[in-house]
Formats: sequence, C-alpha cells, structure tokens
Amino acid sequence: MVQDIRIEDYNYPLPEERIARYPLAQRDDSKLLVFTDGSGRVPENRKFRDLADCLPENSLMVFNNTKVVPARLFFQKDTGALIEVFCLEPADPQDYQLCFATTASCRWKAIIGNVKRWKGGRLHLYIAPDHADAPLLQEMSLEAELIERGQAAIVAFYWKGGYSFSQVMEHAGRIPIPPYLKRDTEAIDLERYQTWYAKYEGSVAAPTAGLHFTQRELDAIDAKGITRLHLCLHVGAGTFLPVKSETIGDHTMHSEPFSVSKVFLKALAAKGERPLTAVGTTSTRCLESLYFLGVHCLEVGEPGIVEQWEPYRPEGYDYPLSVAIQALVAYLDKNGLDELSSRTRIIIVPGYRFRVIDYLVTNFHQPKSTLLLLISALVGDAWRAVYDFALAHDFRFLSYGDSSLLQKV
Repeated sequence: MVQDIRIEDYNYPLPEERIARYPLAQRDDSKLLVFTDGSGRVPENRKFRDLADCLPENSLMVFNNTKVVPARLFFQKDTGALIEVFCLEPADPQDYQLCFATTASCRWKAIIGNVKRWKGGRLHLYIAPDHADAPLLQEMSLEAELIERGQAAIVAFYWKGGYSFSQVMEHAGRIPIPPYLKRDTEAIDLERYQTWYAKYEGSVAAPTAGLHFTQRELDAIDAKGITRLHLCLHVGAGTFLPVKSETIGDHTMHSEPFSVSKVFLKALAAKGERPLTAVGTTSTRCLESLYFLGVHCLEVGEPGIVEQWEPYRPEGYDYPLSVAIQALVAYLDKNGLDELSSRTRIIIVPGYRFRVIDYLVTNFHQPKSTLLLLISALVGDAWRAVYDFALAHDFRFLSYGDSSLLQKV
C-alpha cells in the first residue's frame, strides 16, 4: 500500500550552504536541470532562459497566478510584548476577494505567536518608530481580537479610514518568507518572493517554480506556439510542514483552495495528445485534482473536494481525462457558473498515476517532504540521480534556488 511508504527512503544530505538564502540579481539567471527524453533521460545543466527550447512545440503550459500577501501582522500588548498573527485564510467573509475588499472589519484563520500571552481584549498594531508608513498606519488604527483559540485560531480585525483590508495588509503586514531561510523579511522579498504574473491575492507562500520567469521567457514560450493557461491555487502555510511520521500514511495533508475558469476547463478537455507542462507542484496538485472532481460529477453529480487518499482507491478509475473534465464543464453550465471553486487535499506519492501533466517545472525540494515524494512519483527512482547531479553541479536549493524541467516516466 502507498500509505506504507517510509519517508526515510526519501532523505538526502542537504548542506546548509546549498540553501539559497536570497534570490539572484536576475530571475532567469538561475540554472535549469533538464531531465527529459530530449536530454536522453540524463540530467543536463542548462540556464533557465533556455526553458522554451526544451519544451515540446504545440504544447500547453499551466501557471499558478496566485499572489502572496503580507500575511504576518504584529500587535503589541500594554506590557510591550509582541504578538504575531500569521493570517492563513479568510473566515468571514470566506471569499478571498470579498474579504480583501472589506473596509472596516473581517475575520481570519491564523497561527498566533506568543498566544499564551494573549489573555483577551483587543491589541493595537505594533508600529516601528522608523516605519515609512507610520502616519498612515496610525490613521488606520488597526486592532486585533482573538475570537477562537486553537491550532488555527480565529482573529477579528478592526480598522478605520475606509481602507480595504488589502490596503491594510499592504502597509501593515510582512511577506511570510519560508522559515528555512533563517532570516527576517527584507525589502528584496517584497518583489522577488512574488511571480512576474501574480494576480489574485491569497497565498502565504509563493509558488516558487514561477519565480524564475520574466517577460523574456513568456515571450519565448509564446513564440514556440505553446499555449499558456492560468489557474489559481492559494498556497497555505502547510507547504512548510515537515513529515514527522515514519510512514506517509500517518501524515495529514493540508487543504488548499483553488479556482479555474470554464474557459480553462474547456481547453483542458480538448487537450488530446498535446503535452502539458505544469509550472510548479501547486499547479500540478490543482490539475490532477480536477480529474477527480470530474469523477465526482460523474458518480455523485457534484464536484465536492478532493481528499488526501482518494486517488488510490482499490477499484481504481477508468474514466478518460476528457470525459472527467467535460463533466465539470457540464456541471458549471447546469448551474450557470463561469468558474469552478473547490479545495484539494490530494497527496501525490510513488504509485500515483498522472492523468493530466506530462512535464513539470519545479525547484529542488527539502529532504523527506511530500513535494519530494511527488517528484519521485513523476520520475521514479531517478529522482536520486537528479538530486545527486544537482548537488554535484552547484545547483541552489529550495524557494530561492535553481529549477528543473522533469518529464513523466
């Protein structure tokens, strides 16, 4: 059973000096490890700006256009103690766009730092004396109230001045860079921990495979006749959670919201034999989840959400991709919808059968992580040769590190 997979079997030595603490001066100066039929299934050292040359003509390419929000907010008690509120996702209103548009109050699910010190009552935003936006923040007078305690607490925010909560976050919050960078957020992260094409606010972590792209790469992709498509999956804090169990079956995957347009689904339904390249593991998880949502429509009449172990049911799945996706389109048509919004908790591990993607652009992931298991599911045991090559050829690892182009076995 796939649940019996030992996470220790997906470990490798990652020296601290190989973790990229900062981005390169130019996004597309990063390296690209190519492991495809075109490279002879042997790792090849290229530059990221060569990516379009390595992709098949007349193919599809899918990007996640989510936007990272400054989700870390700091509040101060009368004693001077600081309380960090790390916003995860909207609680009231639950719709991201509606929540960011609110102009007086809203509630968020959050992780609270120093929560034991927060006994109750409203706290005022901490404003550093040298903060460039101090006058504006004082006008906003942002306050936080702890409504529910727990691993994912509920925090209510109140502010003045008629500003949207998006504006409040922009001026009061900090970009939540990954903890393994072992440094505070700096000015460079405001621009570089964001993809070139980010559009819809909601993520608390960047879809890092997209950080390498500039307009130059996008133009080269267009020039090769590759069709670019966009989905939106908001990346949650669970992307940083390590696997602590001995077997993957005891690990609980986080749930993430996503949305795709009906136009997107129609393009996917008409994919046929055209190869599809997913930019990032977030795009991959969303794309593969769409197949199972289509199965839901075929079997129970509505999409619902995708649960963690659903792809591994004993009886399997025989529906062609086009049939499953067309069922989603029919569901949207029936309900007068132009967009599908859902959630996924899918886990992709060795033994998974990919139904949507053929190629994957992705960075190099942490040892013993669910993302590394996804890579192994895609390329098999060759993941070790890929990572050994990357380590031996000075590739940079993790969020601000180098990239790879991998083809499904």
